[in-house]
Amino acid sequence: MKSLDRNCYNPPFSHIYVERAAAEHPVTERILARFPHAAVILIEHYKDVFCRRGQDYVLQHGAQNLILAKKRGTLLYEGAPVCQSFGNDNFYYTSCVMNCVYDCEYCYLKGMYPSGNLVIFVNLEDIFAETKRRLAGRPMYLCVSYDTDLAAVEPITGYVSEWVKFVRAQNAGRPGQLKIELRTKSADGRLWSSLAPEEGVICAFTLSPQAVIDACEHRTPSLLQRVESAAAALAAGFSVRLCFDPMIFCKDWKEQYAAMTEQVFFRIPAEKLMDVSVGSFRISQEYLKKMRRCEPDSAVVQFPFRNEGGFYQYPPELMEEMERYLAERLTEHMPPERIFRWKA
Repeated sequence: MKSLDRNCYNPPFSHIYVERAAAEHPVTERILARFPHAAVILIEHYKDVFCRRGQDYVLQHGAQNLILAKKRGTLLYEGAPVCQSFGNDNFYYTSCVMNCVYDCEYCYLKGMYPSGNLVIFVNLEDIFAETKRRLAGRPMYLCVSYDTDLAAVEPITGYVSEWVKFVRAQNAGRPGQLKIELRTKSADGRLWSSLAPEEGVICAFTLSPQAVIDACEHRTPSLLQRVESAAAALAAGFSVRLCFDPMIFCKDWKEQYAAMTEQVFFRIPAEKLMDVSVGSFRISQEYLKKMRRCEPDSAVVQFPFRNEGGFYQYPPELMEEMERYLAERLTEHMPPERIFRWKA
């Protein structure tokens, strides 16, 4: 990783870029009120800032700025092949926020986006309207926190609360019509106790061994903090999924993942979980090429992955060994039918 002297950088969100079309939106006004000392710069389109040439994602991420915009064009996307659908056919994802406040070396966003800045689309109501339109056909499984960590920015956006209320409204009288997954590494357990639980909302916590967190999941909560947050979501009545995905190879990976499972299930009753997922690191070849340029010193990113059909992953023998090993450890705590392994 590049060495960052944060004393040389502005604090996060010291500058906020606002699209003129979004300037008078209530969400924009609410967010600006949270940052009264930020320099506010009006722009015509978020891509004028976000998609400029010559940006350094890693260095820029050290002093993230905020961009407030209106989302146009496609609002819902079909689920990507590297993502788990958990047996759901009508599988979509949406991006109401782009980029993340955390700084995981292996994050595909570093290969996907040209900028390290955070974009918040303030017109959430338009995404809700498109979701309602598609729900007119058949039940939907919608991931709303893939291109960001919504729970981590909840104090800024309030979007987790809005999604919970939206799902409740759509499922009123039609249970199971809409299910959403909120993937997170956040450790704010108070969030879940502040919300009324909704059956169609799945709180999915990404967990890694503490050694992996220390090595490459920078600025993220510890394993214990995440586990305690997951326990708080369970106690509040939410459906909880634990995501051991992506598994990251390290020299003592068996010991690390075995110790992690014991830590997790010492604090979380396995019988109360909805399910768990297991999957090793995988990423498109185009994303990894860019990530390797951005992070020349990252052991995770520079690993000699195997290219299988345009996606980089661990060599098949290693991938199978890692995923099978963790799945076997998990079956000591819960039945196999509630353990989902990613399949190409």
